[in-house]
Amino acid sequence: MSQRPTRVLTGITTSGTPHLGNYVGAIRPAIAASRAPATESFYFLADLHSLIKAQDPARTQRSTLEIAATWLAAGLEPDKVWFYRQSDVPEITELTWFLTCVAGKGILNRAHAYKAAVDRNRAEGEDDDSGVTAGLFMYPVLMAADILIFNADKVPVGRDQVQHIEMARDFGQRFNHVYGDYFTLPEAVVDENVATLPGLDGRKMSKSYGNTIPLFVPPAELKKLVFSILTDSRAPGEPKLVEGSALFQLYQAFASKDDTAAFARAYADGIGWGEAKQQLFDLVDREIAPMRERYLDLVSRPGDIEDTLRDGARRLREEYAIPLLAQLREAVGLRDLSSVVLGETKADEADDRPPLASFKQYREADGKFHFKLVEGERVLLQSHAFDAPRDAGQAIAALKRGELAVADAPATLGDGVAEAEVRAAIEALAAADAEKAAAKAAQP
Repeated sequence: MSQRPTRVLTGITTSGTPHLGNYVGAIRPAIAASRAPATESFYFLADLHSLIKAQDPARTQRSTLEIAATWLAAGLEPDKVWFYRQSDVPEITELTWFLTCVAGKGILNRAHAYKAAVDRNRAEGEDDDSGVTAGLFMYPVLMAADILIFNADKVPVGRDQVQHIEMARDFGQRFNHVYGDYFTLPEAVVDENVATLPGLDGRKMSKSYGNTIPLFVPPAELKKLVFSILTDSRAPGEPKLVEGSALFQLYQAFASKDDTAAFARAYADGIGWGEAKQQLFDLVDREIAPMRERYLDLVSRPGDIEDTLRDGARRLREEYAIPLLAQLREAVGLRDLSSVVLGETKADEADDRPPLASFKQYREADGKFHFKLVEGERVLLQSHAFDAPRDAGQAIAALKRGELAVADAPATLGDGVAEAEVRAAIEALAAADAEKAAAKAAQP
Protein backbone atom coordinates (compact mmCIF):
# COMPACT_ATOMS: atom_id res chain seq x y z
CA MET A 1 0.00 0.00 0.00
CA SER A 2 1.43 3.40 -0.98
CA GLN A 3 2.24 5.84 1.76
CA ARG A 4 0.01 8.91 1.95
CA PRO A 5 1.50 12.32 1.15
CA THR A 6 2.97 14.34 4.00
CA ARG A 7 0.27 16.61 5.39
CA VAL A 8 1.40 20.16 6.10
CA LEU A 9 -1.00 22.52 7.88
CA THR A 10 -0.65 26.31 7.98
CA GLY A 11 -2.84 28.61 10.06
CA ILE A 12 -3.40 32.15 8.78
CA THR A 13 -4.21 34.93 11.21
CA THR A 14 -7.18 37.03 10.11
CA SER A 15 -6.38 40.29 11.85
CA GLY A 16 -4.62 43.35 10.50
CA THR A 17 -3.58 44.48 7.02
CA PRO A 18 -0.87 42.36 5.32
CA HIS A 19 2.41 44.16 4.74
CA LEU A 20 5.63 43.43 2.84
CA GLY A 21 7.10 41.69 5.88
CA ASN A 22 4.15 39.25 6.02
CA TYR A 23 4.50 38.59 2.30
CA VAL A 24 8.25 37.91 2.30
CA GLY A 25 8.39 36.11 5.64
CA ALA A 26 5.24 33.98 5.46
CA ILE A 27 2.97 34.22 2.42
CA ARG A 28 5.50 33.84 -0.39
CA PRO A 29 7.43 30.89 1.12
CA ALA A 30 4.20 29.14 2.21
CA ILE A 31 2.74 29.31 -1.29
CA ALA A 32 6.01 28.02 -2.74
CA ALA A 33 5.91 25.14 -0.24
CA SER A 34 2.35 24.28 -1.30
CA ARG A 35 3.72 23.14 -4.66
CA ALA A 36 6.18 20.65 -3.15
CA PRO A 37 5.77 17.06 -4.41
CA ALA A 38 4.29 14.32 -2.20
CA THR A 39 2.69 16.99 0.01
CA GLU A 40 -0.95 17.57 0.91
CA SER A 41 -1.27 21.18 2.04
CA PHE A 42 -3.90 22.66 4.34
CA TYR A 43 -4.32 26.44 4.70
CA PHE A 44 -7.00 27.82 6.98
CA LEU A 45 -8.16 31.26 8.06
CA ALA A 46 -8.06 31.19 11.87
CA ASP A 47 -11.11 33.37 12.40
CA LEU A 48 -12.16 31.63 15.63
CA HIS A 49 -8.75 32.36 17.13
CA SER A 50 -9.09 36.02 16.16
CA LEU A 51 -12.09 36.41 18.50
CA ILE A 52 -9.76 36.19 21.50
CA LYS A 53 -8.56 39.72 20.71
CA ALA A 54 -10.82 41.15 18.02
CA GLN A 55 -14.24 42.27 19.22
CA ASP A 56 -15.25 44.49 16.32
CA PRO A 57 -17.55 42.28 14.18
CA ALA A 58 -17.34 44.45 11.06
CA ARG A 59 -13.53 44.55 11.27
CA THR A 60 -13.35 40.78 11.80
CA GLN A 61 -15.43 40.26 8.65
CA ARG A 62 -13.43 42.77 6.61
CA SER A 63 -10.06 41.39 7.75
CA THR A 64 -11.08 37.85 6.85
CA LEU A 65 -12.00 39.01 3.34
CA GLU A 66 -8.74 40.94 2.90
CA ILE A 67 -6.55 38.11 4.16
CA ALA A 68 -8.30 35.51 1.99
CA ALA A 69 -7.97 37.77 -1.07
CA THR A 70 -4.30 38.37 -0.30
CA TRP A 71 -3.41 34.67 -0.29
CA LEU A 72 -5.41 33.99 -3.43
CA ALA A 73 -3.87 36.99 -5.20
CA ALA A 74 -0.39 35.84 -4.17
CA GLY A 75 -0.91 32.54 -5.96
CA LEU A 76 -2.55 30.05 -3.59
CA GLU A 77 -4.46 27.55 -5.74
CA PRO A 78 -7.61 26.31 -3.95
CA ASP A 79 -8.07 23.54 -6.52
CA LYS A 80 -4.68 22.07 -5.57
CA VAL A 81 -4.58 22.68 -1.80
CA TRP A 82 -7.16 22.70 0.99
CA PHE A 83 -8.14 26.34 1.61
CA TYR A 84 -10.89 26.92 4.15
CA ARG A 85 -12.17 29.05 7.00
CA GLN A 86 -11.84 27.56 10.47
CA SER A 87 -15.38 28.45 11.53
CA ASP A 88 -16.83 26.57 8.52
CA VAL A 89 -15.63 23.24 9.96
CA PRO A 90 -17.78 22.68 13.10
CA GLU A 91 -16.02 19.38 13.77
CA ILE A 92 -13.02 21.40 14.92
CA THR A 93 -14.94 22.85 17.85
CA GLU A 94 -16.40 19.45 18.72
CA LEU A 95 -12.92 17.96 18.74
CA THR A 96 -11.79 20.87 20.91
CA TRP A 97 -14.15 19.65 23.64
CA PHE A 98 -12.96 16.04 23.33
CA LEU A 99 -9.37 17.22 23.73
CA THR A 100 -10.33 19.55 26.59
CA CYS A 101 -11.52 16.48 28.50
CA VAL A 102 -8.07 14.88 28.35
CA ALA A 103 -5.89 18.01 28.45
CA GLY A 104 -4.02 18.67 31.67
CA LYS A 105 -4.73 22.05 33.24
CA GLY A 106 -1.14 22.16 34.49
CA ILE A 107 0.09 22.15 30.90
CA LEU A 108 -2.27 24.97 29.98
CA ASN A 109 -1.04 26.94 32.99
CA ARG A 110 2.41 26.93 31.38
CA ALA A 111 1.30 28.30 28.01
CA HIS A 112 3.39 31.34 27.09
CA ALA A 113 0.49 33.71 26.40
CA TYR A 114 -1.29 32.84 29.63
CA LYS A 115 1.90 33.05 31.70
CA ALA A 116 2.71 36.44 30.17
CA ALA A 117 -0.75 37.73 31.14
CA VAL A 118 -0.32 36.41 34.69
CA ASP A 119 3.15 37.97 34.97
CA ARG A 120 1.80 41.35 33.83
CA ASN A 121 -1.00 41.17 36.40
CA ARG A 122 1.43 40.30 39.19
CA ALA A 123 3.74 43.15 38.19
CA GLU A 124 0.78 45.52 38.41
CA GLY A 125 -0.48 44.08 41.71
CA GLU A 126 -3.60 42.61 40.15
CA ASP A 127 -5.21 39.20 40.62
CA ASP A 128 -3.40 36.57 38.50
CA ASP A 129 -6.37 36.09 36.19
CA SER A 130 -7.53 39.69 35.98
CA GLY A 131 -8.64 40.36 32.41
CA VAL A 132 -7.78 36.82 31.28
CA THR A 133 -10.54 35.17 29.29
CA ALA A 134 -11.17 31.44 29.07
CA GLY A 135 -10.54 31.88 25.33
CA LEU A 136 -6.97 32.96 25.95
CA PHE A 137 -6.44 30.12 28.42
CA MET A 138 -7.94 27.46 26.13
CA TYR A 139 -6.33 28.75 22.92
CA PRO A 140 -3.81 25.85 22.78
CA VAL A 141 -6.61 23.27 22.83
CA LEU A 142 -8.37 24.86 19.87
CA MET A 143 -5.04 25.02 18.05
CA ALA A 144 -4.48 21.33 18.81
CA ALA A 145 -7.90 20.52 17.33
CA ASP A 146 -7.02 22.50 14.18
CA ILE A 147 -4.00 20.26 13.72
CA LEU A 148 -5.17 16.87 14.92
CA ILE A 149 -8.48 16.81 13.06
CA PHE A 150 -6.60 16.39 9.79
CA ASN A 151 -3.74 14.34 11.25
CA ALA A 152 -1.18 16.86 10.06
CA ASP A 153 2.40 15.59 10.00
CA LYS A 154 4.12 18.97 9.92
CA VAL A 155 3.10 22.44 11.09
CA PRO A 156 5.29 25.39 10.03
CA VAL A 157 5.48 27.85 12.93
CA GLY A 158 7.66 30.52 14.42
CA ARG A 159 9.82 29.55 17.36
CA ASP A 160 7.35 31.21 19.76
CA GLN A 161 4.65 28.75 18.62
CA VAL A 162 6.64 25.52 19.10
CA GLN A 163 5.17 25.08 22.57
CA HIS A 164 1.66 24.90 21.08
CA ILE A 165 2.69 22.06 18.76
CA GLU A 166 4.15 20.20 21.74
CA MET A 167 0.83 20.68 23.54
CA ALA A 168 -1.03 19.31 20.51
CA ARG A 169 1.23 16.26 20.65
CA ASP A 170 0.54 15.84 24.35
CA PHE A 171 -3.24 16.12 23.98
CA GLY A 172 -3.25 13.77 21.01
CA GLN A 173 -1.10 11.26 22.85
CA ARG A 174 -3.36 11.41 25.91
CA PHE A 175 -6.44 10.79 23.76
CA ASN A 176 -4.71 7.92 21.92
CA HIS A 177 -3.73 6.34 25.22
CA VAL A 178 -7.28 6.41 26.56
CA TYR A 179 -9.29 5.62 23.43
CA GLY A 180 -6.95 4.11 20.82
CA ASP A 181 -4.65 5.40 18.11
CA TYR A 182 -6.65 7.98 16.20
CA PHE A 183 -4.21 10.87 15.92
CA THR A 184 -0.89 11.39 14.19
CA LEU A 185 1.41 13.36 16.51
CA PRO A 186 2.47 16.50 14.62
CA GLU A 187 5.95 17.91 14.30
CA ALA A 188 6.76 21.62 14.43
CA VAL A 189 8.76 22.93 11.47
CA VAL A 190 10.74 26.06 12.29
CA ASP A 191 12.48 27.80 9.40
CA GLU A 192 15.63 29.19 10.97
CA ASN A 193 16.26 31.24 7.80
CA VAL A 194 12.87 32.92 7.63
CA ALA A 195 13.19 36.41 6.17
CA THR A 196 12.58 39.27 8.58
CA LEU A 197 12.22 42.62 6.86
CA PRO A 198 13.11 45.97 8.40
CA GLY A 199 10.44 48.63 8.52
CA LEU A 200 10.56 52.28 7.55
CA ASP A 201 12.56 53.16 10.66
CA GLY A 202 15.03 50.25 10.44
CA ARG A 203 13.41 48.20 13.20
CA LYS A 204 11.63 44.94 12.41
CA MET A 205 8.60 45.64 10.23
CA SER A 206 5.67 45.34 12.61
CA LYS A 207 2.20 46.83 13.03
CA SER A 208 3.04 47.49 16.68
CA TYR A 209 5.88 49.82 15.58
CA GLY A 210 3.76 51.60 12.97
CA ASN A 211 6.58 51.18 10.44
CA THR A 212 4.99 48.86 7.90
CA ILE A 213 4.60 49.07 4.13
CA PRO A 214 1.12 47.66 3.36
CA LEU A 215 1.24 45.05 0.63
CA PHE A 216 -1.35 46.40 -1.78
CA VAL A 217 -1.28 50.18 -1.41
CA PRO A 218 -1.58 52.13 -4.70
CA PRO A 219 1.72 52.68 -6.58
CA ALA A 220 1.91 56.36 -5.64
CA GLU A 221 1.54 55.57 -1.93
CA LEU A 222 4.01 52.68 -2.19
CA LYS A 223 6.56 55.03 -3.75
CA LYS A 224 5.97 57.63 -1.03
CA LEU A 225 6.53 55.00 1.67
CA VAL A 226 9.68 53.63 0.01
CA PHE A 227 11.13 57.12 -0.24
CA SER A 228 10.46 57.64 3.48
CA ILE A 229 12.73 54.71 4.50
CA LEU A 230 15.32 55.89 7.00
CA THR A 231 18.85 56.26 5.57
CA ASP A 232 22.05 57.90 6.78
CA SER A 233 23.46 61.26 5.72
CA ARG A 234 26.01 60.02 3.15
CA ALA A 235 25.82 62.16 0.03
CA PRO A 236 25.78 60.93 -3.58
CA GLY A 237 29.28 59.78 -4.55
CA GLU A 238 30.12 58.62 -1.02
CA PRO A 239 30.43 54.84 -0.59
CA LYS A 240 27.59 53.39 1.44
CA LEU A 241 27.45 50.36 3.73
CA VAL A 242 25.11 47.49 3.00
CA GLU A 243 25.43 46.20 6.58
CA GLY A 244 22.56 47.52 8.65
CA SER A 245 20.93 49.25 5.68
CA ALA A 246 17.16 48.74 5.76
CA LEU A 247 16.97 49.85 2.14
CA PHE A 248 19.45 47.20 1.04
CA GLN A 249 17.76 44.44 3.05
CA LEU A 250 14.41 45.27 1.46
CA TYR A 251 15.98 45.23 -2.00
CA GLN A 252 17.67 41.90 -1.30
CA ALA A 253 14.31 40.32 -0.32
CA PHE A 254 12.92 40.93 -3.82
CA ALA A 255 16.01 40.73 -6.04
CA SER A 256 17.92 37.89 -7.65
CA LYS A 257 21.45 37.12 -6.49
CA ASP A 258 22.92 38.90 -9.52
CA ASP A 259 20.78 42.00 -9.03
CA THR A 260 21.62 42.03 -5.30
CA ALA A 261 25.34 41.89 -6.13
CA ALA A 262 24.94 44.74 -8.61
CA PHE A 263 23.06 46.80 -6.02
CA ALA A 264 25.86 46.17 -3.51
CA ARG A 265 28.40 47.44 -6.06
CA ALA A 266 26.25 50.52 -6.59
CA TYR A 267 26.39 51.10 -2.82
CA ALA A 268 30.16 50.87 -2.90
CA ASP A 269 30.26 53.29 -5.87
CA GLY A 270 28.25 55.88 -3.95
CA ILE A 271 24.75 55.63 -5.44
CA GLY A 272 22.53 58.46 -4.23
CA TRP A 273 19.78 57.56 -1.81
CA GLY A 274 17.09 58.92 -4.12
CA GLU A 275 18.25 56.72 -6.99
CA ALA A 276 18.58 53.70 -4.67
CA LYS A 277 15.02 54.20 -3.40
CA GLN A 278 13.74 54.53 -6.95
CA GLN A 279 15.37 51.20 -7.84
CA LEU A 280 13.81 49.58 -4.77
CA PHE A 281 10.37 50.94 -5.65
CA ASP A 282 10.65 49.70 -9.25
CA LEU A 283 11.74 46.26 -8.07
CA VAL A 284 9.01 45.84 -5.44
CA ASP A 285 6.24 47.24 -7.62
CA ARG A 286 7.24 44.93 -10.48
CA GLU A 287 6.52 41.90 -8.28
CA ILE A 288 3.55 43.32 -6.39
CA ALA A 289 1.66 45.03 -9.25
CA PRO A 290 0.16 41.86 -10.82
CA MET A 291 -0.88 40.64 -7.37
CA ARG A 292 -2.35 44.05 -6.53
CA GLU A 293 -4.48 43.88 -9.67
CA ARG A 294 -5.72 40.39 -8.77
CA TYR A 295 -6.33 41.46 -5.17
CA LEU A 296 -8.45 44.47 -6.15
CA ASP A 297 -10.47 42.26 -8.47
CA LEU A 298 -10.99 39.63 -5.76
CA VAL A 299 -12.12 42.02 -3.02
CA SER A 300 -14.60 43.50 -5.47
CA ARG A 301 -16.20 40.03 -5.66
CA PRO A 302 -16.56 39.00 -1.99
CA GLY A 303 -19.25 36.48 -2.89
CA ASP A 304 -16.77 34.51 -4.99
CA ILE A 305 -14.30 34.38 -2.09
CA GLU A 306 -17.10 33.23 0.20
CA ASP A 307 -17.95 30.46 -2.29
CA THR A 308 -14.30 29.39 -2.49
CA LEU A 309 -13.95 29.13 1.28
CA ARG A 310 -17.25 27.33 1.77
CA ASP A 311 -16.49 24.88 -1.03
CA GLY A 312 -13.08 24.11 0.47
CA ALA A 313 -14.62 23.49 3.89
CA ARG A 314 -17.43 21.37 2.46
CA ARG A 315 -15.09 19.07 0.54
CA LEU A 316 -12.67 18.86 3.45
CA ARG A 317 -15.42 17.97 5.91
CA GLU A 318 -16.72 15.22 3.64
CA GLU A 319 -13.24 13.82 3.04
CA TYR A 320 -11.78 13.97 6.56
CA ALA A 321 -13.59 15.81 9.35
CA ILE A 322 -17.02 14.15 9.36
CA PRO A 323 -15.69 10.55 9.08
CA LEU A 324 -13.10 11.14 11.82
CA LEU A 325 -15.59 12.70 14.23
CA ALA A 326 -17.93 9.77 13.68
CA GLN A 327 -15.10 7.45 14.75
CA LEU A 328 -14.22 9.62 17.72
CA ARG A 329 -17.82 9.80 18.89
CA GLU A 330 -17.94 6.02 18.81
CA ALA A 331 -14.61 5.83 20.61
CA VAL A 332 -15.63 8.06 23.52
CA GLY A 333 -19.07 6.45 23.87
CA LEU A 334 -21.34 9.04 22.25
CA ARG A 335 -23.15 6.22 20.48
CA ASP A 336 -26.53 5.20 19.13
CA LEU A 337 -28.36 3.87 22.19
CA SER A 338 -30.19 1.25 20.14
CA SER A 339 -26.90 -0.61 19.72
CA VAL A 340 -26.11 -0.84 23.44
CA VAL A 341 -25.17 -4.30 24.72
CA LEU A 342 -26.82 -4.98 28.06
CA GLY A 343 -24.79 -6.67 30.77
CA GLU A 344 -21.32 -6.17 32.14
CA THR A 345 -19.60 -3.02 30.95
CA LYS A 346 -16.01 -2.68 29.90
CA ALA A 347 -15.35 -0.65 33.05
CA ASP A 348 -16.74 -3.49 35.21
CA GLU A 349 -14.52 -6.00 33.44
CA ALA A 350 -11.48 -3.83 33.99
CA ASP A 351 -12.03 -3.32 37.71
CA ASP A 352 -9.85 -6.26 38.68
CA ARG A 353 -7.07 -5.50 36.23
CA PRO A 354 -3.88 -3.87 37.51
CA PRO A 355 -3.48 -0.28 36.33
CA LEU A 356 -1.67 0.06 33.02
CA ALA A 357 1.62 1.88 32.76
CA SER A 358 1.84 4.73 30.27
CA PHE A 359 4.49 6.53 28.27
CA LYS A 360 4.81 10.28 28.77
CA GLN A 361 6.73 12.56 26.38
CA TYR A 362 7.94 15.99 27.40
CA ARG A 363 10.49 18.69 26.68
CA GLU A 364 13.06 19.99 29.16
CA ALA A 365 14.21 23.61 29.50
CA ASP A 366 17.33 22.85 27.41
CA GLY A 367 15.13 22.05 24.41
CA LYS A 368 15.80 18.31 24.51
CA PHE A 369 12.98 15.77 24.38
CA HIS A 370 12.46 12.83 26.75
CA PHE A 371 10.00 10.09 27.57
CA LYS A 372 9.29 8.07 30.65
CA LEU A 373 7.25 4.97 31.40
CA VAL A 374 5.20 5.54 34.52
CA GLU A 375 2.80 3.51 36.60
CA GLY A 376 0.88 6.02 38.67
CA GLU A 377 3.56 8.18 40.29
CA ARG A 378 6.25 5.51 39.95
CA VAL A 379 8.81 5.89 37.14
CA LEU A 380 9.66 2.53 35.58
CA LEU A 381 11.87 3.76 32.74
CA GLN A 382 13.46 7.16 32.11
CA SER A 383 14.80 7.96 28.65
CA HIS A 384 17.95 9.79 27.70
CA ALA A 385 17.69 13.07 25.76
CA PHE A 386 16.51 13.25 22.14
CA ASP A 387 16.98 16.14 19.71
CA ALA A 388 13.50 15.79 18.17
CA PRO A 389 10.11 14.62 19.51
CA ARG A 390 9.77 12.20 16.60
CA ASP A 391 12.93 10.36 17.71
CA ALA A 392 11.44 9.88 21.18
CA GLY A 393 8.17 8.72 19.66
CA GLN A 394 9.93 6.21 17.42
CA ALA A 395 11.78 4.74 20.40
CA ILE A 396 8.50 4.33 22.29
CA ALA A 397 6.88 2.67 19.27
CA ALA A 398 9.83 0.28 18.88
CA LEU A 399 9.61 -0.69 22.55
CA LYS A 400 5.87 -1.34 22.31
CA ARG A 401 6.29 -3.42 19.15
CA GLY A 402 9.06 -5.46 20.74
CA GLU A 403 11.58 -4.31 18.14
CA LEU A 404 13.72 -2.62 20.79
CA ALA A 405 14.76 -4.56 23.88
CA VAL A 406 14.54 -2.78 27.21
CA ALA A 407 18.24 -3.47 27.77
CA ASP A 408 19.10 -1.78 24.45
CA ALA A 409 16.79 1.20 24.85
CA PRO A 410 18.31 4.69 25.26
CA ALA A 411 16.91 4.81 28.78
CA THR A 412 17.59 4.04 32.42
CA LEU A 413 15.55 1.86 34.76
CA GLY A 414 13.74 3.64 37.58
CA ASP A 415 14.90 3.27 41.17
CA GLY A 416 14.31 -0.25 42.43
CA VAL A 417 12.78 -1.38 39.12
CA ALA A 418 13.78 -4.66 37.48
CA GLU A 419 14.07 -5.06 33.73
CA ALA A 420 11.49 -7.87 33.78
CA GLU A 421 8.98 -5.51 35.42
CA VAL A 422 9.43 -2.98 32.64
CA ARG A 423 9.04 -5.68 29.99
CA ALA A 424 5.82 -6.88 31.61
CA ALA A 425 4.42 -3.34 31.80
CA ILE A 426 5.21 -2.67 28.10
CA GLU A 427 3.70 -6.01 27.06
CA ALA A 428 0.51 -5.24 29.00
CA LEU A 429 0.35 -1.80 27.40
CA ALA A 430 0.89 -3.25 23.92
CA ALA A 431 -1.81 -5.85 24.54
CA ALA A 432 -4.26 -3.14 25.61
CA ASP A 433 -3.45 -1.11 22.49
CA ALA A 434 -3.99 -4.18 20.32
CA GLU A 435 -7.35 -4.78 22.01
CA LYS A 436 -8.40 -1.20 21.33
CA ALA A 437 -7.27 -1.47 17.69
CA ALA A 438 -9.23 -4.71 17.24
CA ALA A 439 -12.34 -3.12 18.73
CA LYS A 440 -11.92 -0.12 16.46
CA ALA A 441 -11.54 -2.35 13.39
CA ALA A 442 -14.68 -4.24 14.34
CA GLN A 443 -16.77 -1.10 14.38
CA PRO A 444 -19.27 -0.91 11.47
